Amino acid sequence: MNYLIINGQKSLSIQGLMIQSLPPITKPMMRAQIDEVDGRDGDIVTPLGFQAYDRSVVIGLTRFFDIDEVIRYFNSYGEVIFSNEPYKIYKFDLLSQIDFERLLRFRTATVTFHVQPFKHSSIELPLEFNNHLQEIALLNNGNIYSKPKIEIFGEGDIDVSINDQMALAIELGNQGNIIIDAEQMEAYNGTGLKNRFVSGNYDNIIFEKGRNTLGFDGNVSRVVISNYSRWI
Repeated sequence: MNYLIINGQKSLSIQGLMIQSLPPITKPMMRAQIDEVDGRDGDIVTPLGFQAYDRSVVIGLTRFFDIDEVIRYFNSYGEVIFSNEPYKIYKFDLLSQIDFERLLRFRTATVTFHVQPFKHSSIELPLEFNNHLQEIALLNNGNIYSKPKIEIFGEGDIDVSINDQMALAIELGNQGNIIIDAEQMEAYNGTGLKNRFVSGNYDNIIFEKGRNTLGFDGNVSRVVISNYSRWI
């Protein structure tokens, strides 16, 4: 049976809602700059990153439906899981209008999810490491590089390297912890943004697919790593 999970809630829990069809599994398109040079055969293609794209779901109504609950369910954004990819999480927005009048009259309508190009695992748990840490080995189990979220506990000045390459310098002082969110390109903790305590380029916080090493120079007592695997 087809279903969705939107922000943790299964569509099967919505009275009278039926997921009639799901979108096929596709690879996002690559944005590119194409330049033609006089006197040169062909052109020069410069990749600019993967595009967000749309995934459409056909929904229907069964007997004893509650249209208000259906509308509430799709008045949303955040994370969605499609049952034909039960272990992958998409980040989405609902930007297109949903024709609920058609849904009521013909018992069918289309819902278009505008999704970001990368998927994360719905079953991988955060990795936690304790005691005075210098190097951590981990696996990106996805099929493309990932931009993880790394929470670091410690004190003083801490240098962070990935695969033996210097990535960031952190002036943690006595703040206790800091979260490096490479995907959002932000540093923060419970008291707010901490970007001013971080030197370096967040673009360097990348785990290649397969095995990676995360190194530390400084007083690090605990590390929690999430979003370390990623798929297209």
